[in-house]
Amino acid sequence: MSQRQDSRVFGKRPKQHTIIIASGDRIRHVTVRPWLFGLGASFLGMIAIGYLAATSYLVLRDDLIGAAMARQARMQHAYEDRIASLRSQVDRVTSRQLLDQQLMEDKVAELMARQQALTSRHGRLGPLLERVMKEGVGGDGGAKAAPGRQARADTGIDTRESRLARLASAANPFLDPASARLDPTAFAGGESVGERADRIFSSVTLSLKSIERDQVEKIQDLAADAYEIASQINEVVASVGLPTPEVAESGIGGPFIRPNDPRAFEASLDDLDAALGQLETVRRNARALPVSVPAAHAEITSTFGTRDDPFLRRPAFHSGIDFRAATGTPVHATGGGTVVSADRNGGYGNMVEIDHGNGITTRYAHLSRILVDEGERVEAGAVIGKAGSTGRSTGPHIHYEIRRNGNAVNPIRFIKAAQKLKPLMQ
Repeated sequence: MSQRQDSRVFGKRPKQHTIIIASGDRIRHVTVRPWLFGLGASFLGMIAIGYLAATSYLVLRDDLIGAAMARQARMQHAYEDRIASLRSQVDRVTSRQLLDQQLMEDKVAELMARQQALTSRHGRLGPLLERVMKEGVGGDGGAKAAPGRQARADTGIDTRESRLARLASAANPFLDPASARLDPTAFAGGESVGERADRIFSSVTLSLKSIERDQVEKIQDLAADAYEIASQINEVVASVGLPTPEVAESGIGGPFIRPNDPRAFEASLDDLDAALGQLETVRRNARALPVSVPAAHAEITSTFGTRDDPFLRRPAFHSGIDFRAATGTPVHATGGGTVVSADRNGGYGNMVEIDHGNGITTRYAHLSRILVDEGERVEAGAVIGKAGSTGRSTGPHIHYEIRRNGNAVNPIRFIKAAQKLKPLMQ
């Protein structure tokens, strides 16, 4: 017997498994030993454990992924809500900015329109201011004839220079920065841009309205002064029996118009223009009348009326007044008019006669020289000759006569009127 058979008989038979694999006619036997079987079982167990572990991991991982995805979804929703909120805020801010910008543009346009209106007013006021300065309105002209006006001049109020300066500055506020001063509180902290802009524009608007109101008031004051001076001139001229142009009465009434209404400014300008026109007419009429003296500061040596004749030494009528004047002293026309005579005239010697209209003529006699021609138009104050002693005269002097409709009248009344008119004619 072989060794193998001996071991089967006399020893313990080893455990083993035989696997028979049949494929057609072929049969194969595979013997699996116990250790190899244990190794395969262990391998299968490890695979099963790995599978269970992987399955558990995947299950747990799905829960974690779900939680993470849910958290991510919540974060995304919160982010989207925040984005929507921020977008809404941006839209509100943008809308507010657009609204503020529109309001700002509207306010700037309003200010520009006001500035343009003030500039236009300044352009219209320019010629009137020149006429005001030329006519001396608004200052101390006529103060001697009007106690109220004199009182204002004495107290330093409403002098011509100060009133004209204020009116000129009020014509355009940007010519005088102080007239458009802003409120310092407009730049206080803690305000939004819109609120600060509203404060600034409100301050500027109030300043412009105040300037417009001052313009109207000052223009009305100038118009009242012009009417007052014209009325005073007419009163003086009428007091010597001379004709006067009519002066409109400065009555009170009319529709209610606010001071800042453009119609108020236009009405004030029209009123001032009319007042200056009447003043110019009144003064032109007065300058055409003999309401001055032929020689300034000349002493009167012989008055109008009956006196002793210097040659015959007996009473005689003196048709004028005589002014002491050295030979060659300039002789001035006492009013505007037309020269109707400029030649030698008997006892008058060299004489100039001027027709002032309305039947009023003046004569200037005993001249050493005649400086005008017959038919010539002269203005008040023009030099028409030189004083002398020609004709029936005892020495150099100026014989001055005023005739109305050919009849001699007393020049003293006119000379006194001239003294009253002098401050009103400047």
